[in-house]
Amino acid sequence: MSEAESRHLEGLLEQLRDLVEAARTMPMSASVLVNRDEAVELINRALGSLPAELRHARWLLKERQEYLVREARRAAQQVIADAEAEARRLHHAAEDYVDARLAALEGLLDKTMTGVRKGRDRLAVELPPEEEDHDAAEEREEIPVFDQDEARQPGKAP
Repeated sequence: MSEAESRHLEGLLEQLRDLVEAARTMPMSASVLVNRDEAVELINRALGSLPAELRHARWLLKERQEYLVREARRAAQQVIADAEAEARRLHHAAEDYVDARLAALEGLLDKTMTGVRKGRDRLAVELPPEEEDHDAAEEREEIPVFDQDEARQPGKAP
């Protein structure tokens, strides 16, 4: 703002001040009567004499504020996108871990089942009838077996 522009603006503001100071007071009040048209004209002339740099500076401040809000939203969206990507990565890693553990358990169970089958197969080998011990067969027949269904029938003692 040049010196002349500065003096002109200062003069307009002083005229507005003089207008308000010289205004008539309302009876029984601190309010004053000001000529509206004259006051508005002085204000418009003062605004019109503001340098373009000041208007540009105000515009820049407004744009800066809007930019900051947009940038804050963009940064927030980026944080959300990063968090979602990390959540997906962790979810997949957890699924991979569980799958690996289940595969290991499946292998262990397969080995266990194979061992159980082999053990049962060894126990299931029958002796040929001529080699069977007749005394052992008689002992098996004589061993009393507890039958829980029979014990529950009315009239029979358990």
